[in-house]
Amino acid sequence: MNRERISQGSDFEQTIGYSRAVVDGRWVFVAGTTGFDYSTMTISDDVVEQVDQTLANIDDALVRAGSCAADVVRVRYLLPDGEDFEACWPSLRRYFGDARPAATMMVVVGLQDPRMKIEIEITALKPEQ
Repeated sequence: MNRERISQGSDFEQTIGYSRAVVDGRWVFVAGTTGFDYSTMTISDDVVEQVDQTLANIDDALVRAGSCAADVVRVRYLLPDGEDFEACWPSLRRYFGDARPAATMMVVVGLQDPRMKIEIEITALKPEQ
């Protein structure tokens, strides 16, 4: 199998040296993703708007990988402020509700940019063809 790398054109990908997602066979690994709108490199101050943009960024990577939210088997949530997590639940339920992946939420000291309020990393397994 060939490994496919998916980019969303974020400045971070080139500067740091990583891919938004990597596809290896049926597996899709989406890197920690935040609420930046990569077309404008802007980010909202609101955690719910950030989680919605984060999920849109993840969905774009999954679709480009030939996958979808229903294929997600693992999700990790990283938040500098654990009290922000509950406000995100409705958006997370809408996106991951059908897949119901194994999930972990971690409160972290901080994310790379202090404007970031949530980072989400996922692993998906595409159905056999």
